[in-house]
Amino acid sequence: MSELRRILEAILFVCDEPINVGILAQVTEEPKHAVEAELRSLAADLDENRRGVSLREVAGGWRMYSHPDASAYVERFVRSVQQPRLTQAALETLAIVAYKQPVTRQQIAAIRGVDSDGVVGTLEQRGLVSEVGRDPGPGQAVFYGTTPQFLERLGLPSLEAMPPIAPLLPPASAADELEP
Repeated sequence: MSELRRILEAILFVCDEPINVGILAQVTEEPKHAVEAELRSLAADLDENRRGVSLREVAGGWRMYSHPDASAYVERFVRSVQQPRLTQAALETLAIVAYKQPVTRQQIAAIRGVDSDGVVGTLEQRGLVSEVGRDPGPGQAVFYGTTPQFLERLGLPSLEAMPPIAPLLPPASAADELEP
């Protein structure tokens, strides 16, 4: 496999929309005709070898697709793993857990100002938070923290790589202005 083909295949793999030959030529620093020839060759190679993906020229660009022969299986897979997006309440709760962990449900509710039991349960079901300990005090409240799946979804190597929260908060003077 040529180096140009490897590069084109890698770029096409991460694109979620057709990409123009001109852009590919610019990025690879290769002439348009060479890029186009390599794309056509790659498309033919994928078809000839009955690979699970195909490369098609569509909408003024090139894009990889799952092979039509595998569509029933791809559809079944997507339906089985597809999860709805997190609600605003879930995102708020997840942010609290991420920045304050270990944290109890009561502490989350105090910060959010509403009961968050259902939201914490949803985040647990999705594998984003989990029980990390218990409060030794009365009632032994459960402490929650984020999971390795949380880090993976955010593309972070560790919690230390999370952005600092201070720049995201409004200045203290803004909070004073909101008070009646």
